[in-house]
Amino acid sequence: MLVEEIRKSFPGLAGTVYSRPLVYFDNAATAMRPIRVISKLEDLSYNHNANIHRAVHRLSAEATEEYENTRDSVQKYLNARSREEIVFTSGTTAAVNLAAFCFGESFIRHGDEILVSEAEHHSNLVPWQMMCERKGAVLKKLPIEDDGTVSLDVLVRMLTPATKLFCVAHITNTLGIENPLKDIVNICHSKNCPVFADGAQGIVHSRTDVQETGVDFYSFSGHKVYAATGTGVLYGRKELLEKMPPYMGGGEMVGTVKFTGTTYAPLPGKFEAGTQNINAIPTLVPALEMAEAMRDTELEKYCEGVSEYIFDALTSNPRIRLFGVPRGAQKKAPIFSFVVDGVHHEDIALILDKMGIAVRSGQMCAEPVMDRFGVTGMVRASLAPYNTMEEAESFIRALERAIKMLS
Repeated sequence: MLVEEIRKSFPGLAGTVYSRPLVYFDNAATAMRPIRVISKLEDLSYNHNANIHRAVHRLSAEATEEYENTRDSVQKYLNARSREEIVFTSGTTAAVNLAAFCFGESFIRHGDEILVSEAEHHSNLVPWQMMCERKGAVLKKLPIEDDGTVSLDVLVRMLTPATKLFCVAHITNTLGIENPLKDIVNICHSKNCPVFADGAQGIVHSRTDVQETGVDFYSFSGHKVYAATGTGVLYGRKELLEKMPPYMGGGEMVGTVKFTGTTYAPLPGKFEAGTQNINAIPTLVPALEMAEAMRDTELEKYCEGVSEYIFDALTSNPRIRLFGVPRGAQKKAPIFSFVVDGVHHEDIALILDKMGIAVRSGQMCAEPVMDRFGVTGMVRASLAPYNTMEEAESFIRALERAIKMLS
């Protein structure tokens, strides 16, 4: 009954598509939002709508308090050492671009190397390519194994004195594989190489403790973890952020401004130029509270059962090729990307849609992954803790029917 109680908090799950009950399996793209998040956004828009940090009137003070209290909540959720290490952005993409530009300006010189996992979302690849082009650095690819994992042995071999940063997803958005972040950090730090982790999926499906893992940077989007869109976080170790210049100039990120020169605000202000998404950022508070509530032991066991059912069904069908099949103790999130022999991935997704099943098809913003496995695209079904066994069974029945129709 626990999952049914949770679903009552997400009104979008009660929707219908083509007169059929909606089965929402596109959570890796964006998650549904609970009533508490929607209510928080409405309350701030209606009752506390004022710009932050600037004015002395009451509405501004209330809006500022909501915004800064959110920083404390995120710090606690990530177990960061200080609130100054939490920078608000519009999402993971903005966070990676901020880090790539600012880290590059401070730490990257001509001939330096940036190492990037082959399994990355475009957002954790293209910004580093752009930075390398600007700085005359070299971007190197860390190949992934056939099961989608990062080989720690290969990582050790590829790290050189010229490697200034390793960029890797905590959990890959296509394959659902959870990389051993703490082990990766330990290896990289032994070679004096910092680590940037894309946490867009990790924040949803894994317990994220930046002090325990020792990761130097961690980014995530609010909308994937039940918050409003246009919200995100860049965590960075304070000693690194302090050495990095601002990404953008404008209001709020300054100390003093003269035509003869400008000084910058202390952390994290120097990275938050202009008016932020002040009504939406505070929705991270109820969103992360919901995420924490769904870490209930009983619910996690139920979700594992749902995930195992889908995994077994996909891997037992000889026409289906599932990617990201873990070996041994390797952890996999409930993200299932696959192809069907002789059938185009988009045709599968279109027919599933007509049956009320929402999945993703295409390259999933990870074209190098498609190249790695020799396909033009995949179908991806991605689950959240509010998805049920009944939905999983409906998905498998619909998929089998779609395959027969397209054969």
